[in-house]
Amino acid sequence: MSSRLRRRESWDEGEVRARVREMAARDPERARFGADTHRYELTPALPEAEIRAFEEEHGIDLPEEYRSFVAKVSNGPAGPGYGLMPLTTPRPEADGDWAVDEEWAQDRLPGRLAAPFPLAEPLPGRIGAPSDEPTQGTLVLADEGCGICLRLILTGPRAGEVWRIDPDWGGFVPVSPGFGAWYGEWLQRL
Repeated sequence: MSSRLRRRESWDEGEVRARVREMAARDPERARFGADTHRYELTPALPEAEIRAFEEEHGIDLPEEYRSFVAKVSNGPAGPGYGLMPLTTPRPEADGDWAVDEEWAQDRLPGRLAAPFPLAEPLPGRIGAPSDEPTQGTLVLADEGCGICLRLILTGPRAGEVWRIDPDWGGFVPVSPGFGAWYGEWLQRL
């Protein structure tokens, strides 16, 4: 990985797109988990005004690594799991319904993203069907299937971290110190 991909606060759109094209070329059958859904496609980056409007509407500041990615590289979907959820527009109907689509919509309810993230420590183990409480102050990033999704913490001392919620087996636990490390790791796996 080049130093430009390692320096997560400043993404190089051309380098990321080239890497995703290389990944697609190495997986023409889309056999890699989630590739059949995200199809190694990257939508255009979002205009600064649209990102700023989203932040103002929800009373938040997006973590810089993620904000920079959607501003300079893409608004999804190529990424870990079944792909990145878009920030400002729902996935097209043609993509089918996924359980995480409902979470995406709930995240956009007034006050939800700005609410304090309630966990100081991970919730390991089985937590059953998650209520809204543990995920307040977080933004759904990706769906890994079977009720498992990845969330970006937006508020509190853990802001910027990526956590996995697996209500049946793994609880709600951190998986990466930031969006850049999480997405960069996916870019390097084949």
